[in-house]
Amino acid sequence: MTDRLKTRARPTRRQAMTTKYSDLLVEGYSRRTVLKGLLAGTALATSGLSFAAAAASNSPSTLTFPELSRITDPADHWPEGYRRQILLRWGDPLFADSPAFDLATLDGDAAARQFGYNNDFTAFLPLPWGSESNDHGLLVVNHEYAAPYLMFPGVTDEDYKEKLSEAQIRAVAASTGISVVEVKRDGAEWKTVLDGQYNRRVHLFTEMTLSGPAAGDDRLKTSIDPTGTVVFGSISNCSGGITPWGTMLSGEEGGMDVFAGDYTKLADQELVERQGWDEDENDGYGLGKYEPRLNFEAEPNEWLKFDWVVEIDPFDPTAKPVKRTALGRFTHEGAQVTTAPDGRIVIYMGDDDDFEYLYKFVTRDVWNPTDRAANKDLLDNGTLYVARFDADGTMTWLPLVAGEGPLTAANGYHTQADVALRTRMAADLVGATPMDAPEGFTPHPKTGRIYVAMTENEDRLPKGEGDAREQVNAANPRSPNPDGHLLELSPPGAPDAADHAATNYTWDAFLLCGDPKDAASGAFVHPETSENGWFTDPDNLAVDPAGRLWVTTDGPPDAGFNDALYAMDTEGPGKALPKLFYLPPVGSEVCSPTFTPGGKTMFISIQHPGELRLEDGEDATSMADAGTTWPDFKDGMPARPSLVVLVREDGGEIGS
Repeated sequence: MTDRLKTRARPTRRQAMTTKYSDLLVEGYSRRTVLKGLLAGTALATSGLSFAAAAASNSPSTLTFPELSRITDPADHWPEGYRRQILLRWGDPLFADSPAFDLATLDGDAAARQFGYNNDFTAFLPLPWGSESNDHGLLVVNHEYAAPYLMFPGVTDEDYKEKLSEAQIRAVAASTGISVVEVKRDGAEWKTVLDGQYNRRVHLFTEMTLSGPAAGDDRLKTSIDPTGTVVFGSISNCSGGITPWGTMLSGEEGGMDVFAGDYTKLADQELVERQGWDEDENDGYGLGKYEPRLNFEAEPNEWLKFDWVVEIDPFDPTAKPVKRTALGRFTHEGAQVTTAPDGRIVIYMGDDDDFEYLYKFVTRDVWNPTDRAANKDLLDNGTLYVARFDADGTMTWLPLVAGEGPLTAANGYHTQADVALRTRMAADLVGATPMDAPEGFTPHPKTGRIYVAMTENEDRLPKGEGDAREQVNAANPRSPNPDGHLLELSPPGAPDAADHAATNYTWDAFLLCGDPKDAASGAFVHPETSENGWFTDPDNLAVDPAGRLWVTTDGPPDAGFNDALYAMDTEGPGKALPKLFYLPPVGSEVCSPTFTPGGKTMFISIQHPGELRLEDGEDATSMADAGTTWPDFKDGMPARPSLVVLVREDGGEIGS
């Protein structure tokens, strides 16, 4: 999710594509299997039919749930034959001694012992670890950002910084970060275990360690940490991943949002600009006047301690989280983990901004499945790569290693710390392919293929216009691209023995999102996609135990309907045939579907409910005009981001 403090404000979509289909063929799309239908002539391209018409039969999807019809209202909706439970809401207790949720007394200490706000990445870890338990486990949940003007009455998006008390502002900050909570199934319901030994909150005031090549660098030293190895807190925790040894990787996305002061006085203005600082989001929580370390003038190096991947051990509440600088510094949408055939760990990461890149990190050493402690510092040594897509259907992972290629001392890369701290600029130098806001990134555990979502890019230009970096390319062919698309990456050896550590892959288009009835959108979808099944702005991705792809969206109010959750096959005649499964309340975003090992329980996070007004779909400015008070629907109570559980009434597998 690109936007942290308010619903993304996007320009009006252009009325027609400026890229011609003949241009796509020149760019190599005639070689893309999924777009072979274009070779039949322009009639196919403009009729709203799809590549699947040429590549697959019209057999039905393996997904048998009754598809929902689109609706936008204050409530959420799920398929007939399913049961929905609200398991955790913002402010619910995580510990036996947690205070009850009370807006009148909420402060930082209380919020630090309650379930956080705007939950995003969610994962279920069976208990005991290593088992296939379907009814007992840990939920690890990121809380990406807070919206103070929707959390407390009597304030608006214009005045909350002045009107909220210090206690309330500290509550806002403590409501972000990470929650770890033990859950157990009790009959038909799931319950939190409030005396669970693993329950934990990590937030903006939690002490953490910096490790890897940038640790100890002078640029990370501050008055409260002269070693450059300590940092307090994690910010803008978006998506993430789980390592084979059971730790959580949390991607920080947009850490500068909470800083106050004059950023033009920072030492490295080139890096400030390249990192994408937005002065309109300065001091987003109003915390700068209470926390000097979050003020650019007071601590000019503190901002460099954020926008990393944080490793957290859910099974050891006493272990300090560690920011792994070897994985690079950028706006991390997440960090999805898989294993190479030789036992090395591979982490896939998207940089969630327009014209940014896809990355992966390959560890130097193999992981140890019999000694969990032996993997403690595995992520500190390895090679960081960035992706280049070529029009012939190949892609190359380019190493970002100081001293190799253009990453020389003459260009400012003296050590690997320079690469870690200036990752985007290093990727520019080696010639990576700028993408359309890469977000969801998930390896398929059965086929070895990787799916990645480009959410959208209204600013993508045609060939020959503007800066070359912003022009269309083979992997991002639409100008503009308000609807987004999905790509399928294939490492060598897939599907039987995918080598995720290899540097040469092939790639294919999986789905070009948009309305198939609108020729100007350039959408390519399965010909049996229903009027409720097509979508725009793909975001989080997940693969269920049966191998089907689940896609959440981030932005469709521009298309006239809610963000939602869709599912589709990745193989067979139903490949890339999406079906609408779940609709959240107005103004909400569905995040991070995750499943129990048997696939019979789904957990999803519902983020920023009510952030749009119901009557006109515009941004809500206060609790008073929020589009819903879901899930409580009580006077005086705000909408509360929540964690939802979905099961089939007959106990069967989700989706089937």
